[in-house]
Amino acid sequence: MPVLLQNRQRAVAVNCAWLGRTAEAVLAAAHVESAELSLVLVSDRRMRTLNQRYRKKDRTTDVLAFPMHEIWPSKRRSPAPAASLGPRTRPGASGAGGCDIAKSRLSRVPMVLGDVVISMPTAKRQAAELGHSLRDEVARLLVHGVLHLLGYDHERSERDALLMARKEKAVLRAIRGKGN
Repeated sequence: MPVLLQNRQRAVAVNCAWLGRTAEAVLAAAHVESAELSLVLVSDRRMRTLNQRYRKKDRTTDVLAFPMHEIWPSKRRSPAPAASLGPRTRPGASGAGGCDIAKSRLSRVPMVLGDVVISMPTAKRQAAELGHSLRDEVARLLVHGVLHLLGYDHERSERDALLMARKEKAVLRAIRGKGN
């Protein structure tokens, strides 16, 4: 489960080895071990620009998620089980007359999940306000972003918000049990 980590900010020190391990643990706990994730750490200024450009909200935010593909139809209330996603394939690689070698190689190619962008200065402020460590806050934001990539959306309805909150707590419990 490849994790591409880019630290594009200098305001907050980051242990990149810990963050990479934590991102891998989040993917495993969310049952998307075969997924590839891009994690980008940014400044408040960059986050405000992204939030304005993509959400039309002229303010910084803590985390944004940019899915590579729309995995689930937008009207569906809850995401399908991750195990049903299957491998990424190219046209013509499966079915009658398909190349078995190409198909088997493609089944090992990770699905590109998308990008999670975290504002580190905002994460640091929120950690202080909530009375927990920066690591705990970054882990929470990472889980939140990954769940958005998987189709969870707390802004759709109260029911969806509760579903996402339960899943977020479950993933956080699982990764903390692994020492992250």
